[in-house]
Amino acid sequence: MVSTSHAAFLAETIASIGPLDAAAMRAAADRQAILTKPTGALGRLEALSIQLAGIAGEPTPSFSHKVVAVMAGDHGVTAEGVSAYPAEVTPGMVANFAAGGAAINVLSRHVGAQVVVTDVGVGFDISALQGVRHRKIRMGTANMAQGPAMTRDEALQAIAIGIELVNETVAEGASMFATGEMGIGNTTAASAVIAALTGRPVAQVTGRGTGIAEDALPHKVAVIERALALNSPDAGDPVDVLAKVGGLEIAALTGVVLGAAAKRRPVVMDGFISAAAAGAAARLCPAARDYILPSHVSVEVGHQAVLEELGLTPMFDLQMRLGEGTGAVLAMSLFDAAAKTLAEMATFESAGVANRTDEAES
Repeated sequence: MVSTSHAAFLAETIASIGPLDAAAMRAAADRQAILTKPTGALGRLEALSIQLAGIAGEPTPSFSHKVVAVMAGDHGVTAEGVSAYPAEVTPGMVANFAAGGAAINVLSRHVGAQVVVTDVGVGFDISALQGVRHRKIRMGTANMAQGPAMTRDEALQAIAIGIELVNETVAEGASMFATGEMGIGNTTAASAVIAALTGRPVAQVTGRGTGIAEDALPHKVAVIERALALNSPDAGDPVDVLAKVGGLEIAALTGVVLGAAAKRRPVVMDGFISAAAAGAAARLCPAARDYILPSHVSVEVGHQAVLEELGLTPMFDLQMRLGEGTGAVLAMSLFDAAAKTLAEMATFESAGVANRTDEAES
């Protein structure tokens, strides 16, 4: 794992996260002003390109090596009947990811992204499966409705695994990250994490997940309320929240967000589960918020709570609720386009095109 303790490793990572590069953003804004288009004509793409310059610390950044960090883990709370699917789906889908047959694989190929799948807590022995990073901490979390989902050190270890993934892939040239996950029962954990961090009523941040019946939703809400009452997670301590009512894959994605920010790489937030991780990361280090890029609006109601908390405006709404990183990968192409227009468009001078004059606009 790491030579220092998990807590120290997290503290070191957080300490290395700084603000966006103001000089790079000024240079990017100056360049936007002289590109062959009316000022502001590319809308949000212009502002995003400037933010991306600030993240990378370069006036014209490039993001040719995209990585989708898919974390997989199971949840003991499924024993409470909160999911429409059995836990056996998790290892089956991890194998599907490894074989390249899932939606995230198809969409990643479409945008030229690399899928990196990590077993951080699948509740089955998949150690023989090729094409997976085997970093299992335990065979899934415990049932949070009966006690803490995991220990604090297990949560810290999961965060460290996410940071390590970033460090390893950045050393190989990774320039942009997307968050993805797999784990039956994880919408229950994500709802609990978001409710604990934001203080919102559980019913306001809990949806039907994989498609439980409408009349089963009150039971899911009640299970989460019971878990929160039993475990009393400390909203001021995101690691405590992750340990008591979170998931191993959620904690690992928290590490991905923090690791990307520490390495000055943008990290594209996927849907509901990823939002819980991003919310925890931003609470652990407010400076990390500026490195988080939103993708889409999930059908899960709690997603909007995190978008509001982080002050993020999603790029699109396609009524998606799959997870895996699918929405984030689609958004990667938009962020890449924003950077490319900044870097590759001609200026008025280089193209020999007359620029705007105040007289012509008066």
